[in-house]
Amino acid sequence: MIRQAIMGDISRIAEILVVTKWVNYRKIFHNDLYSFGELQVLPVAGQLQEDPRQLRGIWVYEDDFVKGLIRVQEQELVQLYVDSFFAGQGIGGKLLDFAVERFRVNHLWVLEKNQRAIVFYARHGFQYSGVWKYEEGTTERLLWMSR
Repeated sequence: MIRQAIMGDISRIAEILVVTKWVNYRKIFHNDLYSFGELQVLPVAGQLQEDPRQLRGIWVYEDDFVKGLIRVQEQELVQLYVDSFFAGQGIGGKLLDFAVERFRVNHLWVLEKNQRAIVFYARHGFQYSGVWKYEEGTTERLLWMSR
């Protein structure tokens, strides 16, 4: 089931965000000080708890417990993360289809080196538009994909 995030989901959301970023982005950014120093579950959960308005744009996939999440702002997909233990089970596709149908999501940014994500989004009708920008504070490029 996909539902809007609630306060009780905060620790699980933080865990998914942090661990999935460690797994997927460490090999791209090569920044262990950030990955394992700054990026920690407790501070991310604390930020959500201090400002629960952030939960308004977060929707979770729950099947006995939260296994993935999306964050949408207007018609842009801002985040899509699935717990690494449950990758490849169709959860990301269900979340993306939900965002497209419910919020008419038609664009997103994706890291150029995140080829797995680019292929995933392409399978769901998103195409690279030719527009790119640098990820803030890095030399890594973000690609604009749209439907």
